[in-house]
Amino acid sequence: MTDHDTPPVTLSCDVAICGAGPAGMALAALLAKRGIPAHRIALIDAKTLAQSSADPRSLALSWGSRQILEDIGAWPFAGTAINEIHVSRRGQFGRSMITSTEQGVPALGYVTRYGDIVKALGAVCEAAGIATQRPARVDALDELDDEVVLTITDLATGAARSLHAGLVVQAEGGLFNEQQDRAQRRDYGQTAIIAQVRSSRAIAHRAYERFTDEGPLALLPQGEAHVGAQAAVHSGARSGEYSLVWCVRPARAEQLLALDDQAFLAQLGEAFGDRVGRFTYASPRLGFPLGLNADARTTARTVAIGNAAQTLHPVAGQGLNLGLRDVTVLARLLAQGATPQMLAQFTAARQQDRSTTVRLTDTMARVFANNSPAQALLGLSLAAIDVVGPARSVLAELMMYGRR
Repeated sequence: MTDHDTPPVTLSCDVAICGAGPAGMALAALLAKRGIPAHRIALIDAKTLAQSSADPRSLALSWGSRQILEDIGAWPFAGTAINEIHVSRRGQFGRSMITSTEQGVPALGYVTRYGDIVKALGAVCEAAGIATQRPARVDALDELDDEVVLTITDLATGAARSLHAGLVVQAEGGLFNEQQDRAQRRDYGQTAIIAQVRSSRAIAHRAYERFTDEGPLALLPQGEAHVGAQAAVHSGARSGEYSLVWCVRPARAEQLLALDDQAFLAQLGEAFGDRVGRFTYASPRLGFPLGLNADARTTARTVAIGNAAQTLHPVAGQGLNLGLRDVTVLARLLAQGATPQMLAQFTAARQQDRSTTVRLTDTMARVFANNSPAQALLGLSLAAIDVVGPARSVLAELMMYGRR
């Protein structure tokens, strides 16, 4: 019998999770903590943990997300606390400042590396004994009345496997331009330029969200880590460093990506202003197309969470935070029974938070990315929010905890 004719190895589990990013691993860890036997949870990903841990991208975690990760046992790790968020509109009067002190929390959120999150979650999953298949690719998924059959290829050996699962959770989202169309899809005509930058007059633990004619420009502090100097050294962050997310039109993005560092920093300074002094350093830059691609529907035995359910614009940094809120609700329900009925309850329970967050980010991405006279209203709105404490609290609550 040839290798090609060898029948696939057959495995079984209660819950198969396709995608071992932060949302997928957090779900696996919480399911084990809530009582589902670790050997009945299958975690599948095309990358090894070492490959995922080397990912240098920065992510913003809300205060609510920190609480979720603490519950899992995947905190602390290297990160920088956000104690203030300064929101403004370029060329318009008015701005708003949200502070952790006013909201009565130690921090509004944290900035950390993607690799640090998956490394911490990977350690929890390994300690729990969760069955992990990586590097592995799901080639087919056949949903039957009483189970889902996945055909999986081991990317290291080429061997085929057949996995029989009671339920399947899709947790692998990918980039907007590489995804299949979902029920809600909108191309924003924007590209996010991602880089690490430094400035001469940084304000510790203050994040900025600045709206421009082409899209939002965010600076997220990534200097001193909230868990101490050793963590700051471990993360590679330096004082005065920011994670930059600059959303511009695709043609403009091509021009900016082609500039040398000094010319790029000059353009960044012109767009952002001098609130943090002069920009002095930029790392190599990457560009990612931006869009909305969301679908909250489930089948009887499959469900999507996180970026696999809703790919959002990065404005307000809600993507991973929304995904972690998906995780907590799904883990709580599946711990009561890994059944189609629980998937239906999950979809109903998550409808308000998901739809509110989609509408919020979609509106901010579209309405505030132009130079119409109506933009003066944004400046006035920001000024009004800054004056009215309850309005700031509502916005802060949505950013930290979602719609509750």
